[in-house]
Parts: sequence; C-alpha cells; structure tokens
Amino acid sequence: MTISILAFDEKKGAYGGAATTGSLCVGGWVLRGDAESGLSASQGSLPSTFWGTDVLTLMRGGTDAAAAVAQVTSADAGRAERQLAALDPAGQTGHFTGSNSIAVADARTAPHVVVTGNLLTSGSVLDACLDGFLAATGPLDTRLLEALDAASRAGGDSRGLLSAALLIVRRSDPPMTLRVDYSETPLTDLRALHARATSGLYADWLGHVPTLDDPQRSLPFQSTDRPVTPR
Repeated sequence: MTISILAFDEKKGAYGGAATTGSLCVGGWVLRGDAESGLSASQGSLPSTFWGTDVLTLMRGGTDAAAAVAQVTSADAGRAERQLAALDPAGQTGHFTGSNSIAVADARTAPHVVVTGNLLTSGSVLDACLDGFLAATGPLDTRLLEALDAASRAGGDSRGLLSAALLIVRRSDPPMTLRVDYSETPLTDLRALHARATSGLYADWLGHVPTLDDPQRSLPFQSTDRPVTPR
C-alpha cells in the first residue's frame, strides 16, 4: 500500500530511496540499505521486514539485485501478499510483486532506477514517478523528492497519503534518513525536513562525523549557537 523508488547516481556514487503511503511509518517499514549493500524497498499488504534485510545481505555478498530478489521471495510461502524492490551496489535492479497484491500493483524500471507500488489509483502513478525522476535535475535527493511529488499528482495511493521517507547513502557522507511518520501533508513536510537537514549548522556538523571512507573522522566542531548534535 505504498509507492517507492530506488536509484543509483553513478557519477556521485550515491544510492537513494524514497517512499510514501496512505498508512503510518513508511520509512521504518519500507526503506533499508547502505553504500556497501545497496538499497531495498519491502512493502505490500503484509510486508516483510525480513525481505528487506535478507536481500541486502545477499547483495553485499556479491549477488546481483535480480537474483537476490528471486532467492528471497521464492523461499517465502507468503510471498503472494508482498512486494520487493532492490538496488545492488553496481546499480542493477530487481523487483517482485506478489499475485495477491492489491491493485493497482506493479513496477517500472530504467537504468539504475526501480519504482514499485501497490494500492495505487492507476498504473500511471508508476509511470509518473519514474518519469518525474528522470526529468528532474540536481542532486539525487531532490530528484527523488520530485519523483514522489509527480506520483502524488498522478493520483498516488488510492487512500491519500499519511507518511513519507527519504534515504540517501554514500561512502563519503554519513547516511541521511528522513521520516515523516504521520501527517496530512507528508510530502510537504518531508521537503521541509530535507531543507533543514541539508542547510545550516546541522549540515555543517555532518562534515565532522565518521563515514565509510573515513570511519575514524572526528574533526572538532565549534558553534556559538545551540548544539544541534543528537543526544
């Protein structure tokens, strides 16, 4: 009961996912990943969080996205109720839509990007999400936000929207995981949260914490303003 998009920016070495749904907590349920494993989006009427983590484990070990999705989904007797998309570290994609998925349910792909959705107003929502991403310019995170907006304009989730999420991972940066878990305007709120997370003191502080490429980074951070680091 969700629409999600996973994409790889080959030039920047960044992996990103975004999702929105008419239910609660889409980020916690759907999006998972890191720059060593790739990304996954596990959703459906009875989604399996195990699918999301299991497919990442396989891809981190070298299995490509399509094969990893096939292996994970074929082993689950409840697969007819679920949907899965994956993006491996090379930017290849894989997807599965269970036969009992609530219509409209399907997937769309392009090089380095996969869109999946279910309980949508029409198949054009999937097309709009993919086309919106491909037509957008700028950093990966803003292109993913554009994709969600395009999907919403095309009709989105047939129940309306209540939550939205964005996940960006890259070896040279700390992960950015943003979640709006319950809102009457989740896409607007996600954009506002993204603006706060990519500007000002918080964005400055992110340049001082460990990353995969620099796991011991601990550059002193000085600010005369109120601390913004997590506690």
